[in-house]
Amino acid sequence: MTAPLFLLETLADPRPAVGAVLELGGDEGRHAAVVRRIGAGEQVLVADGRGRGVRAEVTAASKAGLTLRVVEHLDAPDRALRVVAVQALAKGDRSELAVEMLTEVGVSEIWPWQASRSIVRWSAERGEKSLGRWRSTAREATKQSRRLLQPALRPVLSTAGLCRELAGVDLALVLHEDATTALRDVDLPERGTVALVVGPEGGITPEELEQFAAAGARAVSVSDAVLRTSTAGVVAVAGLLLR
Repeated sequence: MTAPLFLLETLADPRPAVGAVLELGGDEGRHAAVVRRIGAGEQVLVADGRGRGVRAEVTAASKAGLTLRVVEHLDAPDRALRVVAVQALAKGDRSELAVEMLTEVGVSEIWPWQASRSIVRWSAERGEKSLGRWRSTAREATKQSRRLLQPALRPVLSTAGLCRELAGVDLALVLHEDATTALRDVDLPERGTVALVVGPEGGITPEELEQFAAAGARAVSVSDAVLRTSTAGVVAVAGLLLR
């Protein structure tokens, strides 16, 4: 069974040498020792969430955390293409489900988008709390999937703000059921950033499609059916990565 992963944002730079002692304390360490009941002799993974990590053996455990001996250095794979998922705000737990699955498949960033037809509205304090839940969801999904790289989440974007960002990526694709081009037929750049825009439950408006097109984005389809906002993005990302 794969060793469990714990996140330690303060993992030293440079990383502790192989054979060095590393302390895993705080909430992560207490969870590992008290909740997971991980003890001496077991192995764990510790990562900083930015692509660097170590495999380590537990030498001691207490209520305060774990004492570890570094066994191996680990690094996230260097992908030629970075995938950014633009996720429209959705009602209920749909958005957080999307964030969880997008993290699991390995996107580099997730951009929340306040679409015209999004029922949910992020503003002021509510927006900060909602973004915090997205970040917490991405963190837990990073650990569950044993990824060394936790996707970055930025504050919610308006359509105008999103268009400015899309104009700066190497390839921008908008998922839409009426698109005449399939994702599998799109030529991908050899390197750079690909952004995938996922609309809300009510769909992307014609005006938004026009704005995206003006920013250089192309509409593409990923299925012969209409997918939920929580699943469309992960289907598209998986299709991209398999190519």
